Amino acid sequence: MTARPQLPDRTPRAKDVPTALDGLLVIDFTRVVAGPACTQTLADFGAEVIKIENPDGGDDTRSYEHADLAGESAAFISLNRNKRGIVLDFTNPAACEVARELIARADVVVENFSASVMKKYGLDYASVAPANPRLVYCSISAYGRQGPFASRPGFDPITQAESGFMSLNGFPDGPPVRTGPPAIDMVTGMSACNAILLALLARDRLGRGQQVEVALFDVALGMTGFYGMAHLMTGERFSRQGNSPNGSPSVGLYDAADAPFYIACANDRLYRRLVVDVLGRPDLASGEFADRRSRTANKDKLRTILNEIFAGDSRESWVTKMKSANIPVGYLRTVEEAFNSPEVRQRHRVSQIPHRAAGTVPHIEQPISLGLTPVADPVAAPMLGEHTREVLRKTLGYDDARIAALAEKGAFGAMRNVG
Repeated sequence: MTARPQLPDRTPRAKDVPTALDGLLVIDFTRVVAGPACTQTLADFGAEVIKIENPDGGDDTRSYEHADLAGESAAFISLNRNKRGIVLDFTNPAACEVARELIARADVVVENFSASVMKKYGLDYASVAPANPRLVYCSISAYGRQGPFASRPGFDPITQAESGFMSLNGFPDGPPVRTGPPAIDMVTGMSACNAILLALLARDRLGRGQQVEVALFDVALGMTGFYGMAHLMTGERFSRQGNSPNGSPSVGLYDAADAPFYIACANDRLYRRLVVDVLGRPDLASGEFADRRSRTANKDKLRTILNEIFAGDSRESWVTKMKSANIPVGYLRTVEEAFNSPEVRQRHRVSQIPHRAAGTVPHIEQPISLGLTPVADPVAAPMLGEHTREVLRKTLGYDDARIAALAEKGAFGAMRNVG
Protein backbone atom coordinates (compact mmCIF):
# COMPACT_ATOMS: atom_id res chain seq x y z
CA MET A 1 0.00 0.00 0.00
CA THR A 2 1.43 3.38 -0.98
CA ALA A 3 1.84 6.08 1.65
CA ARG A 4 -0.17 9.28 1.57
CA PRO A 5 2.10 12.20 0.54
CA GLN A 6 3.17 14.52 3.35
CA LEU A 7 1.87 18.05 2.81
CA PRO A 8 2.43 21.29 4.71
CA ASP A 9 -0.40 23.16 6.39
CA ARG A 10 -1.64 26.04 4.29
CA THR A 11 -0.54 29.53 5.29
CA PRO A 12 -3.66 31.64 5.94
CA ARG A 13 -4.30 34.88 4.09
CA ALA A 14 -3.54 38.20 5.74
CA LYS A 15 -6.27 39.50 8.05
CA ASP A 16 -8.81 42.04 6.79
CA VAL A 17 -7.87 41.52 3.13
CA PRO A 18 -11.03 41.52 0.98
CA THR A 19 -11.98 38.86 -1.53
CA ALA A 20 -13.16 39.71 -5.03
CA LEU A 21 -16.69 38.37 -4.57
CA ASP A 22 -17.48 39.36 -0.98
CA GLY A 23 -21.25 39.52 -0.43
CA LEU A 24 -22.20 37.50 -3.52
CA LEU A 25 -24.76 34.77 -2.76
CA VAL A 26 -24.71 31.77 -5.11
CA ILE A 27 -27.25 28.95 -4.97
CA ASP A 28 -25.59 25.88 -6.45
CA PHE A 29 -27.78 23.13 -7.92
CA THR A 30 -24.89 21.49 -9.76
CA ARG A 31 -23.27 18.09 -9.51
CA VAL A 32 -20.55 15.96 -11.09
CA VAL A 33 -17.79 18.11 -12.70
CA ALA A 34 -18.53 21.13 -14.92
CA GLY A 35 -21.01 22.86 -12.61
CA PRO A 36 -19.13 22.26 -9.35
CA ALA A 37 -15.88 23.43 -10.99
CA CYS A 38 -17.64 26.69 -11.88
CA THR A 39 -19.13 27.32 -8.46
CA GLN A 40 -15.92 26.34 -6.67
CA THR A 41 -14.08 29.15 -8.45
CA LEU A 42 -16.76 31.61 -7.32
CA ALA A 43 -16.44 30.26 -3.77
CA ASP A 44 -12.65 30.44 -3.82
CA PHE A 45 -12.87 34.16 -4.47
CA GLY A 46 -15.25 34.84 -1.62
CA ALA A 47 -18.77 34.18 -2.86
CA GLU A 48 -21.08 32.48 -0.40
CA VAL A 49 -21.97 29.29 -2.25
CA ILE A 50 -24.77 27.11 -0.91
CA LYS A 51 -24.65 23.69 -2.53
CA ILE A 52 -27.99 21.88 -2.60
CA GLU A 53 -27.88 18.09 -2.84
CA ASN A 54 -30.32 15.22 -2.95
CA PRO A 55 -30.37 13.65 0.53
CA ASP A 56 -30.26 10.20 -1.07
CA GLY A 57 -26.51 10.03 -1.70
CA GLY A 58 -25.95 13.60 -2.85
CA ASP A 59 -23.63 14.57 -5.70
CA ASP A 60 -22.65 11.56 -7.84
CA THR A 61 -18.96 12.35 -7.32
CA ARG A 62 -19.27 11.50 -3.61
CA SER A 63 -19.14 7.84 -4.64
CA TYR A 64 -16.44 8.10 -7.33
CA GLU A 65 -13.77 5.45 -7.04
CA HIS A 66 -10.46 7.31 -7.37
CA ALA A 67 -9.73 7.57 -3.63
CA ASP A 68 -11.39 8.58 -0.41
CA LEU A 69 -10.62 9.87 3.07
CA ALA A 70 -13.17 9.12 5.80
CA GLY A 71 -15.64 8.23 3.06
CA GLU A 72 -15.19 11.49 1.17
CA SER A 73 -14.05 10.95 -2.43
CA ALA A 74 -11.14 12.68 -4.14
CA ALA A 75 -13.50 13.88 -6.89
CA PHE A 76 -15.94 15.52 -4.49
CA ILE A 77 -13.20 17.02 -2.30
CA SER A 78 -11.45 18.48 -5.37
CA LEU A 79 -14.54 20.22 -6.75
CA ASN A 80 -16.52 21.49 -3.76
CA ARG A 81 -14.30 23.38 -1.33
CA ASN A 82 -15.46 26.65 0.24
CA LYS A 83 -19.14 25.71 -0.13
CA ARG A 84 -21.82 25.18 2.48
CA GLY A 85 -23.83 22.05 1.84
CA ILE A 86 -27.51 21.44 2.46
CA VAL A 87 -29.96 18.69 1.47
CA LEU A 88 -33.40 19.17 -0.04
CA ASP A 89 -35.70 16.55 -1.55
CA PHE A 90 -37.29 18.31 -4.52
CA THR A 91 -40.02 15.71 -4.78
CA ASN A 92 -41.35 17.33 -1.60
CA PRO A 93 -43.20 20.65 -2.11
CA ALA A 94 -41.87 22.01 1.18
CA ALA A 95 -38.30 21.52 -0.05
CA CYS A 96 -39.04 23.33 -3.32
CA GLU A 97 -40.41 26.26 -1.33
CA VAL A 98 -37.15 26.46 0.63
CA ALA A 99 -35.24 26.44 -2.67
CA ARG A 100 -37.38 29.27 -4.04
CA GLU A 101 -36.76 31.34 -0.91
CA LEU A 102 -33.02 30.86 -1.30
CA ILE A 103 -33.17 31.83 -4.98
CA ALA A 104 -35.17 34.97 -4.12
CA ARG A 105 -32.22 36.16 -2.03
CA ALA A 106 -29.50 35.05 -4.46
CA ASP A 107 -27.29 36.95 -6.86
CA VAL A 108 -26.49 33.83 -8.89
CA VAL A 109 -28.05 30.42 -9.53
CA VAL A 110 -26.10 27.70 -11.28
CA GLU A 111 -27.72 24.45 -12.42
CA ASN A 112 -26.72 21.55 -14.66
CA PHE A 113 -29.72 19.25 -14.51
CA SER A 114 -31.17 17.56 -17.55
CA ALA A 115 -33.60 19.62 -19.60
CA SER A 116 -36.94 20.43 -17.92
CA VAL A 117 -35.93 19.27 -14.42
CA MET A 118 -35.79 22.77 -12.94
CA LYS A 119 -39.03 23.70 -14.71
CA LYS A 120 -40.71 20.61 -13.29
CA TYR A 121 -40.10 21.92 -9.78
CA GLY A 122 -40.82 25.57 -10.55
CA LEU A 123 -37.15 26.51 -10.21
CA ASP A 124 -36.36 27.47 -13.82
CA TYR A 125 -35.41 31.01 -14.80
CA ALA A 126 -38.84 31.98 -16.10
CA SER A 127 -40.43 30.88 -12.82
CA VAL A 128 -38.01 32.58 -10.41
CA ALA A 129 -36.87 35.72 -12.26
CA PRO A 130 -40.03 37.79 -11.61
CA ALA A 131 -39.36 37.65 -7.85
CA ASN A 132 -35.66 38.45 -8.35
CA PRO A 133 -35.06 40.45 -11.55
CA ARG A 134 -31.37 41.01 -10.67
CA LEU A 135 -30.70 37.28 -10.66
CA VAL A 136 -27.99 35.84 -12.90
CA TYR A 137 -29.13 32.32 -13.75
CA CYS A 138 -26.55 30.01 -15.37
CA SER A 139 -27.57 26.76 -17.05
CA ILE A 140 -24.90 24.23 -17.99
CA SER A 141 -25.89 21.39 -20.29
CA ALA A 142 -24.56 19.05 -22.96
CA TYR A 143 -26.24 20.58 -26.04
CA GLY A 144 -27.92 23.77 -24.80
CA ARG A 145 -31.37 24.44 -23.39
CA GLN A 146 -33.00 25.26 -26.74
CA GLY A 147 -33.31 23.42 -30.04
CA PRO A 148 -33.74 19.80 -31.14
CA PHE A 149 -30.91 18.41 -28.97
CA ALA A 150 -31.83 20.09 -25.69
CA SER A 151 -33.20 16.89 -24.15
CA ARG A 152 -30.17 14.75 -25.07
CA PRO A 153 -28.05 13.70 -22.10
CA GLY A 154 -24.34 14.07 -22.62
CA PHE A 155 -21.08 13.77 -20.79
CA ASP A 156 -17.53 14.96 -21.33
CA PRO A 157 -16.27 11.96 -23.39
CA ILE A 158 -19.39 11.96 -25.57
CA THR A 159 -18.89 15.60 -26.52
CA GLN A 160 -15.16 14.96 -27.03
CA ALA A 161 -16.14 12.26 -29.51
CA GLU A 162 -18.93 14.11 -31.32
CA SER A 163 -17.23 17.49 -31.65
CA GLY A 164 -14.14 16.24 -33.49
CA PHE A 165 -11.96 17.09 -30.50
CA MET A 166 -11.19 13.43 -29.77
CA SER A 167 -10.18 12.79 -33.38
CA LEU A 168 -7.22 15.13 -32.86
CA ASN A 169 -5.86 13.25 -29.81
CA GLY A 170 -3.64 10.19 -30.04
CA PHE A 171 -1.15 8.86 -32.57
CA PRO A 172 -1.65 8.54 -36.35
CA ASP A 173 -1.50 4.74 -36.24
CA GLY A 174 -3.90 4.43 -33.30
CA PRO A 175 -7.52 5.22 -32.43
CA PRO A 176 -8.74 8.61 -31.20
CA VAL A 177 -8.11 9.07 -27.48
CA ARG A 178 -10.09 11.04 -24.90
CA THR A 179 -8.11 13.23 -22.54
CA GLY A 180 -7.31 11.59 -19.21
CA PRO A 181 -8.74 14.33 -16.99
CA PRO A 182 -12.20 15.56 -18.11
CA ALA A 183 -10.89 18.52 -20.10
CA ILE A 184 -14.24 19.55 -21.64
CA ASP A 185 -15.96 19.49 -18.26
CA MET A 186 -13.25 21.62 -16.68
CA VAL A 187 -13.14 24.17 -19.50
CA THR A 188 -16.94 24.30 -19.52
CA GLY A 189 -16.79 25.12 -15.82
CA MET A 190 -14.33 27.93 -16.53
CA SER A 191 -16.52 29.21 -19.36
CA ALA A 192 -19.60 29.17 -17.13
CA CYS A 193 -17.72 31.14 -14.48
CA ASN A 194 -16.72 33.70 -17.11
CA ALA A 195 -20.33 33.91 -18.33
CA ILE A 196 -21.56 34.59 -14.80
CA LEU A 197 -18.98 37.30 -14.17
CA LEU A 198 -19.82 38.93 -17.51
CA ALA A 199 -23.52 38.93 -16.59
CA LEU A 200 -22.74 40.42 -13.17
CA LEU A 201 -20.80 43.24 -14.87
CA ALA A 202 -23.73 43.80 -17.23
CA ARG A 203 -26.10 43.84 -14.23
CA ASP A 204 -24.14 46.71 -12.69
CA ARG A 205 -24.62 48.67 -15.91
CA LEU A 206 -28.16 47.62 -16.89
CA GLY A 207 -29.71 47.09 -13.47
CA ARG A 208 -31.04 43.62 -14.16
CA GLY A 209 -29.82 40.05 -14.34
CA GLN A 210 -30.20 37.53 -17.14
CA GLN A 211 -30.02 33.87 -18.01
CA VAL A 212 -26.74 32.58 -19.41
CA GLU A 213 -26.01 29.17 -20.94
CA VAL A 214 -22.91 27.12 -21.55
CA ALA A 215 -22.94 23.77 -23.39
CA LEU A 216 -20.27 21.08 -23.28
CA PHE A 217 -20.59 20.38 -27.01
CA ASP A 218 -20.08 24.04 -27.90
CA VAL A 219 -16.99 24.22 -25.70
CA ALA A 220 -15.57 21.02 -27.21
CA LEU A 221 -16.18 22.34 -30.73
CA GLY A 222 -14.39 25.57 -29.85
CA MET A 223 -11.46 23.59 -28.48
CA THR A 224 -10.72 22.15 -31.91
CA GLY A 225 -9.11 25.58 -32.23
CA PHE A 226 -7.04 26.36 -35.27
CA TYR A 227 -7.55 22.83 -36.61
CA GLY A 228 -11.27 23.52 -36.84
CA MET A 229 -10.67 26.93 -38.35
CA ALA A 230 -8.18 25.56 -40.88
CA HIS A 231 -10.74 22.94 -41.97
CA LEU A 232 -13.36 25.65 -42.51
CA MET A 233 -10.86 27.69 -44.51
CA THR A 234 -9.51 24.90 -46.75
CA GLY A 235 -11.64 21.78 -46.30
CA GLU A 236 -8.57 19.85 -45.15
CA ARG A 237 -9.21 16.89 -42.86
CA PHE A 238 -6.95 16.93 -39.81
CA SER A 239 -6.20 13.94 -37.65
CA ARG A 240 -3.90 12.77 -34.89
CA GLN A 241 -0.28 13.85 -34.68
CA GLY A 242 0.70 12.26 -31.37
CA ASN A 243 3.11 14.39 -29.38
CA SER A 244 4.20 16.48 -32.37
CA PRO A 245 1.53 18.91 -33.57
CA ASN A 246 1.39 19.12 -37.36
CA GLY A 247 4.06 16.43 -37.44
CA SER A 248 6.79 18.90 -36.48
CA PRO A 249 9.89 16.84 -35.59
CA SER A 250 11.32 19.59 -33.37
CA VAL A 251 8.25 19.55 -31.12
CA GLY A 252 7.60 16.39 -29.19
CA LEU A 253 8.75 13.69 -26.83
CA TYR A 254 12.27 12.27 -27.04
CA ASP A 255 14.15 9.63 -25.06
CA ALA A 256 17.50 10.42 -23.49
CA ALA A 257 19.73 7.56 -22.39
CA ASP A 258 17.78 7.17 -19.15
CA ALA A 259 14.41 8.97 -19.36
CA PRO A 260 12.07 10.91 -21.67
CA PHE A 261 11.76 14.69 -22.03
CA TYR A 262 9.70 17.09 -24.16
CA ILE A 263 11.00 19.89 -26.38
CA ALA A 264 9.04 22.60 -28.17
CA CYS A 265 11.18 24.31 -30.79
CA ALA A 266 8.21 25.50 -32.80
CA ASN A 267 9.94 28.21 -34.85
CA ASP A 268 13.13 28.53 -36.88
CA ARG A 269 14.88 30.64 -34.26
CA LEU A 270 14.43 28.09 -31.46
CA TYR A 271 15.19 25.16 -33.73
CA ARG A 272 18.46 26.72 -34.88
CA ARG A 273 19.40 27.40 -31.26
CA LEU A 274 18.78 23.73 -30.48
CA VAL A 275 20.79 22.15 -33.30
CA VAL A 276 23.61 24.72 -33.44
CA ASP A 277 24.12 25.87 -29.83
CA VAL A 278 23.13 22.69 -27.95
CA LEU A 279 23.73 19.81 -30.37
CA GLY A 280 26.63 21.34 -32.30
CA ARG A 281 25.09 20.25 -35.62
CA PRO A 282 24.76 23.29 -37.91
CA ASP A 283 24.22 20.90 -40.81
CA LEU A 284 20.76 20.19 -39.38
CA ALA A 285 19.82 23.85 -39.92
CA SER A 286 20.40 23.88 -43.68
CA GLY A 287 19.33 22.10 -46.85
CA GLU A 288 16.45 19.72 -46.31
CA PHE A 289 16.11 20.96 -42.70
CA ALA A 290 16.47 24.69 -43.33
CA ASP A 291 12.95 25.82 -42.42
CA ARG A 292 9.83 24.50 -40.71
CA ARG A 293 8.09 23.34 -43.88
CA SER A 294 11.22 21.50 -45.03
CA ARG A 295 11.67 19.85 -41.67
CA THR A 296 8.06 18.70 -41.64
CA ALA A 297 8.44 17.26 -45.13
CA ASN A 298 11.51 15.33 -43.94
CA LYS A 299 10.28 14.70 -40.40
CA ASP A 300 10.99 10.95 -40.25
CA LYS A 301 14.62 11.40 -41.25
CA LEU A 302 15.17 14.30 -38.86
CA ARG A 303 13.45 12.56 -35.96
CA THR A 304 15.69 9.51 -36.43
CA ILE A 305 18.80 11.73 -36.32
CA LEU A 306 17.59 13.56 -33.21
CA ASN A 307 16.70 10.30 -31.46
CA GLU A 308 20.20 8.96 -32.05
CA ILE A 309 21.77 12.13 -30.67
CA PHE A 310 19.58 12.32 -27.57
CA ALA A 311 20.17 8.65 -26.74
CA GLY A 312 23.83 9.48 -26.18
CA ASP A 313 23.42 11.41 -22.93
CA SER A 314 21.25 11.57 -19.81
CA ARG A 315 18.00 13.49 -19.58
CA GLU A 316 19.34 15.77 -16.86
CA SER A 317 22.30 16.69 -19.04
CA TRP A 318 20.11 17.55 -22.05
CA VAL A 319 17.57 19.49 -19.97
CA THR A 320 20.34 21.49 -18.29
CA LYS A 321 21.94 22.37 -21.64
CA MET A 322 18.63 23.36 -23.19
CA LYS A 323 17.56 25.49 -20.25
CA SER A 324 20.92 27.28 -20.41
CA ALA A 325 20.22 28.02 -24.09
CA ASN A 326 16.69 29.20 -23.21
CA ILE A 327 15.05 26.42 -25.19
CA PRO A 328 11.55 25.30 -24.10
CA VAL A 329 12.09 21.87 -22.53
CA GLY A 330 10.47 19.86 -19.76
CA TYR A 331 10.59 16.54 -17.97
CA LEU A 332 7.95 13.92 -18.71
CA ARG A 333 6.67 13.33 -15.17
CA THR A 334 4.23 10.99 -13.53
CA VAL A 335 1.56 12.53 -11.28
CA GLU A 336 3.69 11.56 -8.27
CA GLU A 337 6.78 13.20 -9.74
CA ALA A 338 4.84 16.33 -10.68
CA PHE A 339 3.41 16.83 -7.19
CA ASN A 340 6.88 16.42 -5.68
CA SER A 341 8.55 18.72 -8.20
CA PRO A 342 10.18 22.03 -7.26
CA GLU A 343 7.70 23.86 -9.49
CA VAL A 344 4.92 22.60 -7.21
CA ARG A 345 6.58 22.53 -3.79
CA GLN A 346 8.63 25.71 -3.99
CA ARG A 347 5.66 27.63 -5.42
CA HIS A 348 3.39 26.33 -2.62
CA ARG A 349 0.81 24.84 -4.96
CA VAL A 350 -0.25 22.03 -2.60
CA SER A 351 -0.97 21.89 1.11
CA GLN A 352 -3.40 20.31 3.54
CA ILE A 353 -6.48 21.84 5.14
CA PRO A 354 -8.74 20.72 8.02
CA HIS A 355 -11.66 18.37 7.38
CA ARG A 356 -14.48 17.50 9.77
CA ALA A 357 -14.21 13.72 9.34
CA ALA A 358 -10.79 13.03 7.84
CA GLY A 359 -8.79 15.40 10.04
CA THR A 360 -7.07 16.92 7.02
CA VAL A 361 -7.44 16.60 3.26
CA PRO A 362 -5.06 17.66 0.47
CA HIS A 363 -5.57 21.03 -1.14
CA ILE A 364 -4.51 22.11 -4.66
CA GLU A 365 -4.20 25.87 -4.94
CA GLN A 366 -6.39 27.95 -7.25
CA PRO A 367 -4.50 28.71 -10.51
CA ILE A 368 -5.86 32.29 -10.64
CA SER A 369 -4.01 34.98 -8.69
CA LEU A 370 -5.35 38.46 -7.88
CA GLY A 371 -3.03 40.92 -6.19
CA LEU A 372 -5.62 43.03 -4.35
CA THR A 373 -8.28 40.40 -3.62
CA PRO A 374 -6.65 36.98 -3.17
CA VAL A 375 -8.53 33.73 -2.76
CA ALA A 376 -10.40 32.99 0.44
CA ASP A 377 -8.83 30.66 2.97
CA PRO A 378 -9.93 27.24 1.73
CA VAL A 379 -12.54 25.26 3.62
CA ALA A 380 -12.88 21.58 2.74
CA ALA A 381 -15.88 20.31 0.77
CA PRO A 382 -18.95 19.78 2.99
CA MET A 383 -20.22 16.48 4.33
CA LEU A 384 -23.65 15.61 2.90
CA GLY A 385 -26.13 18.04 4.43
CA GLU A 386 -23.52 19.43 6.84
CA HIS A 387 -24.77 23.02 6.81
CA THR A 388 -28.51 22.54 6.33
CA ARG A 389 -29.60 23.94 9.70
CA GLU A 390 -26.98 26.71 9.61
CA VAL A 391 -28.09 27.92 6.16
CA LEU A 392 -31.78 27.83 7.02
CA ARG A 393 -31.15 29.79 10.21
CA LYS A 394 -28.66 32.36 8.95
CA THR A 395 -29.71 32.83 5.34
CA LEU A 396 -33.48 32.40 5.60
CA GLY A 397 -34.03 33.22 9.28
CA TYR A 398 -35.84 29.96 10.10
CA ASP A 399 -36.17 29.03 13.77
CA ASP A 400 -35.71 25.54 15.18
CA ALA A 401 -39.44 24.85 15.15
CA ARG A 402 -39.74 25.58 11.44
CA ILE A 403 -36.69 23.48 10.63
CA ALA A 404 -38.13 20.62 12.68
CA ALA A 405 -41.42 20.94 10.84
CA LEU A 406 -39.65 20.75 7.48
CA ALA A 407 -37.85 17.62 8.66
CA GLU A 408 -41.17 16.07 9.67
CA LYS A 409 -42.61 16.87 6.23
CA GLY A 410 -39.67 15.09 4.55
CA ALA A 411 -38.05 18.16 2.99
CA PHE A 412 -34.66 16.70 3.83
CA GLY A 413 -35.57 13.17 2.76
CA ALA A 414 -34.82 10.49 5.32
CA MET A 415 -32.14 12.69 6.91
CA ARG A 416 -33.96 13.87 10.03
CA ASN A 417 -30.73 14.81 11.83
CA VAL A 418 -29.25 17.14 9.24
CA GLY A 419 -26.25 19.29 10.04
